[in-house]
Amino acid sequence: MSNKEAKHIISALVTNKSGVLTRISGLFARRGYNIDSLSVCSTHNPDRSRMTIVAVGDDDDINQIVRQLDKLVDCHKIMVFDAAESVKRELLLIKVNVPSEKRPEIESTANMMKVKIIDVAESSVICEMTGESNKVDKFIEIMRPYGILELARTGVTALSRGRDCIDDLTDYNEEIGK
Repeated sequence: MSNKEAKHIISALVTNKSGVLTRISGLFARRGYNIDSLSVCSTHNPDRSRMTIVAVGDDDDINQIVRQLDKLVDCHKIMVFDAAESVKRELLLIKVNVPSEKRPEIESTANMMKVKIIDVAESSVICEMTGESNKVDKFIEIMRPYGILELARTGVTALSRGRDCIDDLTDYNEEIGK
């Protein structure tokens, strides 16, 4: 990946109703942009959802995506996160083949990397990890020789540091009369 092509995190505050995700993902598909990861969740305001989209492209590509998102009626606010000015995390659940004699190795590695072992079976363990994507990738690579039976990742979710917010609580509090 060249310096021009990089992962960008875009957060969008959207109307919480059916069809919005389809319209936004369709916008990416029609313009040939790939979504590297997508996380959608409700917010404190039941009328809004927050989408965190990771896309690869240069600055012009990302600016084009933002302009297109901004045209959608159901898209209320958009932020592109600066990597240094944001907190990013991803959740990983991973089931690894572990015979009982290898369990101490897995436990040691998990402790070293601040990973929780959340389920232990006769010949496998399930680990839970939260962290930046590169740390998640590293843990997956460390577990690969043991035999990964299954894994699930949430995709990136992020918040900007400081007082800058995509979701203005003042507007919401005014709506509900606070």
